[in-house]
Amino acid sequence: MISMPDHPWPPGLPRQLIAPDTSLYDNLAVAALRYPAQPALEFFGCRISFGELKSAVDALAGYLQQHCAVARGDRVLLQMQNCPQFVIAYYAVLRADAVVVPVNPMLLTDELAHIADDSGARIALVAQELAPRLHALLDAGRLERAIVACYADCLGEHAEEAPDFVRQPRMPLDHPRLQSWVEALAAGCMPAAPLAGADDLACLPYTSGTTGHPKGCMHTHRSTMFAAVAGACWAGVVPGQVNLLSLPLFHVTGMQVSMNASLYAGAMLVIMPRWDRDLAARLIARHRVTSWASIPTMMIDFLASPALETHDLSSLRRVSGGGAAMPAAVAQRLLERTGLSYVEGYGLTETIATTHANPMHRPRQQCLGLPIFNVDSRVIDPDTLQEVATRSVGEIVIHGPQVFLGYWRDEAKTRAAFVDIEGRRFLRTGDLGYRDEDGYFFFTDRLKRMINASGYKVWPAEVEAIMYRHPDVRDCCIVGTGDAYRGETVKAIVVRRPGSRLEADGLIDWARAQMAAYKVPRVVDFVDELPKSATGKVMWRQLQDAERQ
Repeated sequence: MISMPDHPWPPGLPRQLIAPDTSLYDNLAVAALRYPAQPALEFFGCRISFGELKSAVDALAGYLQQHCAVARGDRVLLQMQNCPQFVIAYYAVLRADAVVVPVNPMLLTDELAHIADDSGARIALVAQELAPRLHALLDAGRLERAIVACYADCLGEHAEEAPDFVRQPRMPLDHPRLQSWVEALAAGCMPAAPLAGADDLACLPYTSGTTGHPKGCMHTHRSTMFAAVAGACWAGVVPGQVNLLSLPLFHVTGMQVSMNASLYAGAMLVIMPRWDRDLAARLIARHRVTSWASIPTMMIDFLASPALETHDLSSLRRVSGGGAAMPAAVAQRLLERTGLSYVEGYGLTETIATTHANPMHRPRQQCLGLPIFNVDSRVIDPDTLQEVATRSVGEIVIHGPQVFLGYWRDEAKTRAAFVDIEGRRFLRTGDLGYRDEDGYFFFTDRLKRMINASGYKVWPAEVEAIMYRHPDVRDCCIVGTGDAYRGETVKAIVVRRPGSRLEADGLIDWARAQMAAYKVPRVVDFVDELPKSATGKVMWRQLQDAERQ
């Protein structure tokens, strides 16, 4: 059924989507057949065509099979910053019929040991500055071998703009079980006939571990394919489009919304190794970037750049993202600077990215959007598991093709993650929200993040959104703190804008005029920076735990 233009659903898009019933690697193979000479990746002046990308992927896949004994279903660790080698490695593992285990580049040896042991990975693909962290695992036999890549091997005419760690030349390998990336590709190996299909495991991303050890989320080619294709169709990604990659590729949003959707559609991906607001502006202007997926913390930083007015951003047609609600004041600054609305969406590691997204023609601020193609999402009472009324707050649950199979080797946590409703298996997100009369979903907070102040429920995300309206507030995180009278009260941890002399009393007085009295922060701490994850999200749980201790 095709929607009517006055309906919230995007005009011209069907409600149900049929994704390819193939391996995710086939998307690259098809793009290379259709657009062999067109650029797929751009990295500081180095352009790699779809044909060249496929050749490199096949060569590495062949090496993994013939020299590392990687077989169907084997797990392979992948730890790099954003770079062309990450894309090559990701698709090479899939072409070798194996499973990608993407790893945060910030993880250290002990954290890597947990993921290596839990996943059963024997082989790793790693960037050279991260390779020393694997030495102890190689010595102990917890990993058999690692193939080491050097970012500088993929630099082009704009190499001087790259960070120092990217320009670091290739170094001699300092462990007998390390293998050279360049030599692996030069070996000229060809992979065996592909065996993996839509229902084989493709990706095993690990959750952040905020409630214990990180857990591996089992995603097949089918679930990963659907999310990538749905994201591309919803955003209108077309061949030749230019997309900026600023989100980390190890995380499902960068992996799916930027990398996999672009390669499926035949679009070019301009790669940033790490977030740098001034580099982002230069890349948008130089390459005439049309689409950019970011997160609110990036956009806040981007719009605060004094140099922003010197760059031509007129090529941008879509700016989207998620991870947290975009403060209304920041969205307004974006609209004034670019004429674009920030299009918010929602997804989880367990759903390999997007399940809800705002339609381009009718986006709403601080809104998760509509359940996208084929997704059945509801709001339930987290205790009774019964569906709640429109605009009533409850737990968001999701049924759809992109929902994971479960947690790797953890049946108990898998059972706890799902609930049956009308004979369907729904994922419990642990996120609180509500649905309005038009079908839009809104996030209120994490199920366990609520502050209980004298019996009043305070949702930190709501207070944060209001605090961002203050002109001297650059960053803010709301946590609960002990209070002898109220039991718990509201505390704001704030980063001032440069040059600001904002004081706690002045901010509290301002807040009293903006929100109900029980929501107003009673305590304010000023800090230089808020702790953030590798994906740019404020680590509220770390701040909350520190406050409770």
